[in-house]
Amino acid sequence: MSFSARIDEIKHGFNSTFWIANTLELFERLAFYGTKAVLAYYLATKVGLEDEAATLTGWFSTVIYSLPIVAGVFVDRYGFRKTLMACFGMFAIGYFAIGLAGMEYGTSITQAIGLRNYVIIVLMLTAVGGSLIKPCIVGTVAKTSKPEARALGFSIYYTLVNLGGAIGPVLALTIRKDLGIEYVLVMSSITSALLFIGTFLFFKEPQAENSEEDKRTFAKVFQDMLLVFRNLKFISFLVIFSGFWLMFWQIFYLLPFYATQFLHFEDFELLETIDAFGIIILTVPMAALVKKWKPIQAMTLGFILASLSWLIIGAMGTVTAVIIGVFLYSLGEATQAPRFYEYVAFLAPKNQVGTFMGFAFLPVAIGSLTAGYLADWLRITYLDTNPSMMWYTLAGIGAVTTLLLILYNTFFVKSTR
Repeated sequence: MSFSARIDEIKHGFNSTFWIANTLELFERLAFYGTKAVLAYYLATKVGLEDEAATLTGWFSTVIYSLPIVAGVFVDRYGFRKTLMACFGMFAIGYFAIGLAGMEYGTSITQAIGLRNYVIIVLMLTAVGGSLIKPCIVGTVAKTSKPEARALGFSIYYTLVNLGGAIGPVLALTIRKDLGIEYVLVMSSITSALLFIGTFLFFKEPQAENSEEDKRTFAKVFQDMLLVFRNLKFISFLVIFSGFWLMFWQIFYLLPFYATQFLHFEDFELLETIDAFGIIILTVPMAALVKKWKPIQAMTLGFILASLSWLIIGAMGTVTAVIIGVFLYSLGEATQAPRFYEYVAFLAPKNQVGTFMGFAFLPVAIGSLTAGYLADWLRITYLDTNPSMMWYTLAGIGAVTTLLLILYNTFFVKSTR
């Protein structure tokens, strides 16, 4: 497609609600990734939950990434606009409540409830609100893009998601250094409140092209869950693949402590943003490079690159090594991510691809949950004595996961197709 044709597609392929939704998504991602960049470090160093900071953060992300399929029911029942407003309202309250745990003003509340209980409650409130954003924005992009421009519409959406992931930590760094780490949460709260107002004023409910399309219900969701979870072949693959995300989350759960306490590099948010910038730069060229490969080959290469990244960080023990390692990890992610969904579609029963694709996010949630527990254990066990072992352990997990992926495809998939 020529450049002028692509410009024409951008101008005429989407209605105004598409651009409003993507603008809301950009600023929501700035707030979310800004919070994610500091959350584990904040809970450990400011709130005082040092022994389980990553574990609690892991549960936070797990809830966000495991509930969207259920959240889709609310979109069908109440509409995109009302659900988006509920999301931003819960985000605004939740982010502020998390920030309050690190302020003197919140001491009386945390003491009355118990600090740990308070943090768990506000983290889960915020996470439930956050789970509503994905079906809202993705659904809006689908409904407000003309069929011939839909692929471009999702490309714009994913680009803005990664742009938010790249810029959010940088903004968090500025706020943390100028005002204090707790005010990163306050700024995320203010941003969410403004997004609530923006949705109320400017967002128009997308009109369904087919009024007879199936509506999601809780009964249908649970039927789908039973259908998917009974497919041991499919679930086994998701569990194996969660090893990739177990490694990924250590950029946010483990790296901040390693950077500040071992490398004495205080601006850890800059290291966290490398992965998102790498994805923006590398996804298109890597997709072109491996487009003729089988999905399993591209995913295997991605796993190998991701595993090697931790060996570099552990062996060298420098800021430069972290930069190289995290960028290498982003190369692995850019290599495997586009082919993951193709492989999921390949595994799904022929007449149930849509249902099974809806559960493709589960490795992110499983990876986050296990990564939190692992990060706390690695930090407590090795950070002060042998920090390289933290990264060698992750490399070992990556190697085992890569081997399991190859064995799974060779003996479980090929033998049953």
